[in-house]
Amino acid sequence: MERAGYRIIDANFNRAREAMRVIEDYCRFSLNCAPLSGRAKEMRHQLSSAIAHLNAGQLLASRDTPGDVGVGQTIESAIGRADLKDSLTAACKRLPEALRVIAEALRSVEPGIADQMERLRYAGYTLEKDIALFADAQGRFNKVRLYVLINSNLPAEVFTLAGQCLAGGVNCLQLRAKDIDADKYFAIACEFVKMCKDDGVISIINDRADIAIASGADGVHLGQNDLPIEQARKLQMMPMIFGKSTHSLTQLNAAVAKLPTYVSLGPVFATPTKPEAKPVGLDYVKQALPILTDTGVGHVAIGGITESNIDAVLAAGARTIAVSSAVTNSPDPKAVCKKLKQKIAAVLDK
Repeated sequence: MERAGYRIIDANFNRAREAMRVIEDYCRFSLNCAPLSGRAKEMRHQLSSAIAHLNAGQLLASRDTPGDVGVGQTIESAIGRADLKDSLTAACKRLPEALRVIAEALRSVEPGIADQMERLRYAGYTLEKDIALFADAQGRFNKVRLYVLINSNLPAEVFTLAGQCLAGGVNCLQLRAKDIDADKYFAIACEFVKMCKDDGVISIINDRADIAIASGADGVHLGQNDLPIEQARKLQMMPMIFGKSTHSLTQLNAAVAKLPTYVSLGPVFATPTKPEAKPVGLDYVKQALPILTDTGVGHVAIGGITESNIDAVLAAGARTIAVSSAVTNSPDPKAVCKKLKQKIAAVLDK
């Protein structure tokens, strides 16, 4: 291979490694997501291992930074950097470009290594998508403190309760309509989602990924026997929030492996919403939170939480609280939402 080929490979090898490091560190420090950071790190090692099959001495000897006519060149339309997300975007675009150039330079002399570069390039496209979708959902859900579930098949009741909760300052509303025809569920969901959007509140549809997507909801919450997250994720047309119910550490670990936006932890206490469900207690919340620490996956404590016991749940470490009957069975849902938010703020805003 001529000297120019080595110069091209050396420059683009360095460019690709640098891009991978930006991606890795964004996942590590901004998303606090070890699984995504680990994928970027593994790609970086695969790249280095593949290039190690070339003559390192020739690569270094071909480098001529002072004589590189491209050093210092700028263009007016270059991507700006307003924040870390912009840096991530630029790195994700730079990575496949560099890998494609390396593959082209090696195609005639090292086709095996060229093929590895192509595989890494496609892996980079997938990683960019996974990071972007996860970051978007995480960024929205991280702001949620009070999450209310509305259990009803009756349109008038759903809309009245939603209006009261929105007026009370809820951050996220979930519609849970059981044993109802799909067309009726969809019709209620569309108005429910509109109400939430008009108020800047996150809307979640329980169980039905299809209805969540068709109604334009922000996300879907899936139970243990619902459509798997990885399948629901394939259906999304826009970045969506994905929640997953967990009732044990085994279920929690299985859920985290799929990187949902958040998991629900509960039922913490006995709940009239699901009287057949055995409470998992505050210990489950305490045990679950350390497992979630380096995953980037959020949480909601749920099940039987009221004004009288929310302090204990917050003391256990929960930072997002989900309630249902405590609000929806109250004669004044708006007032209860306000009181619950005040209690949450008293702990989290210290």
